[in-house]
Amino acid sequence: MTTHAELELPTVTVSPGGTATTTLTVRNDGDIVEAYTLEVVGDCAPWSTVEPARVSLYPGTSETVTILFAPPRSHEVAAGEIPLAVRVLPAEHPDSVVVPEGTVLVEPFHELRAELDPRRRRGWLRARFRVAVQNRGNTAVDVALTGRQDGQDLRLVFAPDHRRLEPGESAETRLKVRALKPIWFGPPAGWPFEVLVAEDGERESEEERPLSDSVLPGEFAQLPIFPRWLLIVLAALLALLIAWFALVRPAVRSTAKEAGTEAAQEEAARVSPPDGAAPGAESPTGGQEAGPGASAAPGGGTGGGAGAGTGTVTGPGGVGGTQQSSATIDVQTGAGAQKEGTYKVPAGKVFGVTDIVVANFQGDEGVVTISFGERKITTIALETFRNQDYHWVTPIQIPENATVTAAVTCSKPGTPATGTQATGCHQILNVSGVLSDIQR
Repeated sequence: MTTHAELELPTVTVSPGGTATTTLTVRNDGDIVEAYTLEVVGDCAPWSTVEPARVSLYPGTSETVTILFAPPRSHEVAAGEIPLAVRVLPAEHPDSVVVPEGTVLVEPFHELRAELDPRRRRGWLRARFRVAVQNRGNTAVDVALTGRQDGQDLRLVFAPDHRRLEPGESAETRLKVRALKPIWFGPPAGWPFEVLVAEDGERESEEERPLSDSVLPGEFAQLPIFPRWLLIVLAALLALLIAWFALVRPAVRSTAKEAGTEAAQEEAARVSPPDGAAPGAESPTGGQEAGPGASAAPGGGTGGGAGAGTGTVTGPGGVGGTQQSSATIDVQTGAGAQKEGTYKVPAGKVFGVTDIVVANFQGDEGVVTISFGERKITTIALETFRNQDYHWVTPIQIPENATVTAAVTCSKPGTPATGTQATGCHQILNVSGVLSDIQR
C-alpha cells in the first residue's frame, strides 16, 4: 500500500452548537508524487470539514490536516456516538484509497418549548385551556406539568400531567381550571395562575429551575352567576309591587265599590217610585205615571214613552270586555336544528300586544325570529343577548286564530350557570298585552 493515514484521536467529543477538532496524518509511501483528496463520510459528514481538503506529497513525506466538527444545536443531531470515517483518495493510484475510522461523541442538551392557549378565559365556574409542549433537545425527556396559584381559589387539573417526548416531538395537554366558590353577584374576579413545564424529577429551586419560557402565566376571569343589572331590575319590581299594594290596589277597590253602590241605587229608583208619590205624578225620568182611567200604551207600557235602560252598545266587530293577559312560548331544539313555538289567539278574541321578553339564559348561539301572524317583528342573533325586551305604546293587534311564533335556529348550545355545556338550545318568549272580546 502506497498510502497511509492515521487519526490523532479515535474518539472526539463535541457539544451541539459548539466545535471540536482532531488531526489526520497522511503519508505517501509510494515512489511518485501523489495528490490526495480528503473527505469525511457518514452521518457526521454534513457538519464536518477537512482543512485543507486536498494535499500533494512527495515520496516518503507526510502532512497533517485538521478535521473540524460543528454540529448544530438541533434535535436532528441525536446525542450519542456517531461513527466517523475519512476517505483519503490518491489521484494517481485510486485503488490505494484508505478510510481511517473513529467515533464522534455528541453530548446531549435539553430544551423545551411550551405554550398556553389561550392565556385568559372567562367563565362562571370553570374554563379549559391547552398546553402545547415541544422537545427541541437531542435526547428523549419525560415532561411533567404542574400548576400553581397564589391562594386557594382555583383547582388546576392536567390530563395527562406526564409525557415522554422524543427529540423534536410535540404534544398537547388539556388543562381544566375550576373555581372553588361561585360568585353570585358583583363584579367579575380575575384569578392569575402559572403552568410549570419541566423535565420529570427536576427540582424547582434557585439553582435548578425550569426554563424561563416553560413558566406560562394564565388567568381565569370568573363571572358572577347573576349580572349586576338583575339586581336593579329586581329592586325596581319590588318597588312597583310595594307601590301597588300600598296605593293603587286600595284605590281601585274603593272606586269599584262606589260604582257598584251607585248602580244599585239607580236601579232601585227606576223600578220603584218614591214613597208618597201621587198617582199620575211626574216620574223621575220626566214621564207621566199612569193614573186611573189613563190610556195604556200597547205592550203594557205607559203612553209617556219607552222605559229607561243602561248598557254599552258596540257595532259589528267592536271590542267589548278586556283583560290583561300573557303567554309563554318555550322552544327547545338541538344543535344544527330549527324549531318553532307558537301561541294561538283564541276564537272570538283580539290580542293587543304591548310587551315581549326574550330569554337566552344559556348563552346559546344562533337566530330567533319573532312573528305576529304573517308579520315578522324582529330577528335577533342569540349570542348578542341573554335577556331582551320590547315595548309598544300603541298595542299591536293580533286577530283571532292568528299565532305568535318564535322560530329558533340553533347553531351552538351555550353553557348555563351549572358550568356544563348544554346539549341543545333553550329559549323562552313571554308575550303580554290586552285580550279583548269581539262583539258580532
